[in-house]
Amino acid sequence: MDVSGASGQPRSGDDQPTDHPAVPTPPSPPAPREGGPDTTAPAAGSPGAEADGTDRPDVPEGAAAQDDDGAGRADRDGQDGRNGPTPADGAAPHRTLAHSEPPGGPGMAKGEPPRPPKEPGGGILMGRPFGVPVYVAPSWFLVAALITWVFGGQLDRVLPDLGYARYLVSLFFAVAFYASVLVHELAHTVAAIRFELPVRRIQLQFFGGVSEIEKEAETPGREFVLAFVGPLLSLVLAGLFYLAMKPVQAGTVPGVLLAGLMVSNLIVAAFNLLPGLPLDGGRMLRAVVWKITGKPMSGTVAAAWVGRALAVAVLVGLPLLNSSGSFGGGTEDTGGMNTVTDALLAAILAAIIWTGAGNSLRMARLREHLPDLRARTLTRRAIPVETDTPLSEALRRANAAGARALVVVDADGRPLSLVRESAIVGVPEHRRPWVSVSSLAQDLTDDMRVSAELAGEELLDALRAAPATEYLVVETTGEIYGVLSAADVERAFVRAMARPV
Repeated sequence: MDVSGASGQPRSGDDQPTDHPAVPTPPSPPAPREGGPDTTAPAAGSPGAEADGTDRPDVPEGAAAQDDDGAGRADRDGQDGRNGPTPADGAAPHRTLAHSEPPGGPGMAKGEPPRPPKEPGGGILMGRPFGVPVYVAPSWFLVAALITWVFGGQLDRVLPDLGYARYLVSLFFAVAFYASVLVHELAHTVAAIRFELPVRRIQLQFFGGVSEIEKEAETPGREFVLAFVGPLLSLVLAGLFYLAMKPVQAGTVPGVLLAGLMVSNLIVAAFNLLPGLPLDGGRMLRAVVWKITGKPMSGTVAAAWVGRALAVAVLVGLPLLNSSGSFGGGTEDTGGMNTVTDALLAAILAAIIWTGAGNSLRMARLREHLPDLRARTLTRRAIPVETDTPLSEALRRANAAGARALVVVDADGRPLSLVRESAIVGVPEHRRPWVSVSSLAQDLTDDMRVSAELAGEELLDALRAAPATEYLVVETTGEIYGVLSAADVERAFVRAMARPV
């Protein structure tokens, strides 16, 4: 099963420097997943600003309300702020720049920039086939122990002469089974690489594996192929294990192992072909509806709700099927423990499928709203100040103009650096008349200049390419529009993630 941005935020694998806020990465809808349902968790974080293309985002405390006529522009006079933009009529009271919260929002230490979330643990790195890292999650060891115990009990009935050696055979089966799951995942990976879709990593974990593909397929045909190759490879493996059983004597260790691997791969293929997200069959259903309607979102909604119905069916139907002997267990009374185990297994599977379907829908709706993340909408108004301007004077001008940012300029008005908000709040008020703005500023580089026309993924890509706390937003003519805080973008992103599905 492939997941585009499991936490909604694919990264390079290295933490950003602590003085750079994390720039969110737009996750794609979870792509096909193998060996079990999608376990992608929804992005965590407090509600932040929202940019919806029509209403201004909720601005962090201390932000001045912006009017609709380009109030984000820097005050070009730059001396007293009187000619700068003013808050819109009826704007709610707000704190001044001098008393605003640190960029990370309330609850962070003053002067401390927001910490980027750490890369989610991938587990033990096993290798990099096709250049894609493969991790074994800690939860896999729990599943391996469970498979070893269950399969060992079955071996005791089929091959009683093995004794305790049956658990070694069972452990080998668990490893071989997950090797089959890895082949399943590699099928998705190869298809994604063929379609020029970046694959972040493969992870073997509880109830199967995940191939994290960072972008969704461009066409429904590619989406269908990308989803189908996983179950297809599982069916091919089942056929190979069946052919390998032919020359092997039944009732031997090799015979039992090959039979078990054949059946397990058939189950993996059949389960993942069920037509509901986050399973491969759900991705295929999404592709079909997408092709018919011409709208990928319609396909996602349909497949996600089928996935939720499937979760309910698993919760109710799996214990009933087991108790009726439909899976070969017979109707003999084996005690209440089997009933409890069946119910627990069904509840876990149903919860994973339900959560995965919801995550798939949430990721799709987030992608639908990504174009609403606009640099022009999220930009804070700014005023230019010269390098030797005392901080207290610069703040007075900014507050008089209703600005939230300071741009340090030279004598000709060319921007040199940006005054970091985290540095401002770290200077005690009684020292501000003696501190120049240049001592708190971060030098501007070319990649810290962001076009006011950027939006959606292009905006996020530009910010990720040059991690910083603030960016200078400019018009296509080079004119200063304002300052963009990475923390504001992150809040807007998290707010979009938090929208109900």
